[in-house]
Amino acid sequence: MRGVIYLIGIAVLVFYIIAVPRVIGSFDLGGYDPLLLGMYLPAIPFFIALHQSLLLLRYIDKNNAFSELSVIALKKIKYCALVISGLYTAGMPYIFYLADQDDAPGVVGIAFVIIFASGVIAIFAGLLQKLLKSAIDIKSENDLTV
Repeated sequence: MRGVIYLIGIAVLVFYIIAVPRVIGSFDLGGYDPLLLGMYLPAIPFFIALHQSLLLLRYIDKNNAFSELSVIALKKIKYCALVISGLYTAGMPYIFYLADQDDAPGVVGIAFVIIFASGVIAIFAGLLQKLLKSAIDIKSENDLTV
């Protein structure tokens, strides 16, 4: 599991370090330069969420899955996904404008996929957070009765 998270992190890092600057500097993109530069901002919560998922896996490996630390990690993952979704939602008017100018509806589709995928991750992390919190409460209640 950790290997997959590291591979995702490395792939995204290579994309942001190598691919995006080359695309921005290679030819005149017109209005797409601010869009590509704006892709760097959601990278911050993305890498924070990856770090929290690694911490969550570490808690599971150490048999601390049912702890407050796991709940906190899930909460941070949820907030990071919400921030990513919010940033792309805030940029949608500009994306619509560019898509209308260049007749490129694929840009809008990609943005919607990112928004909805981040939203699904936020909902899933929130549900897991609530389930884990109630499981911790039940476990501590059972520990007190025995």
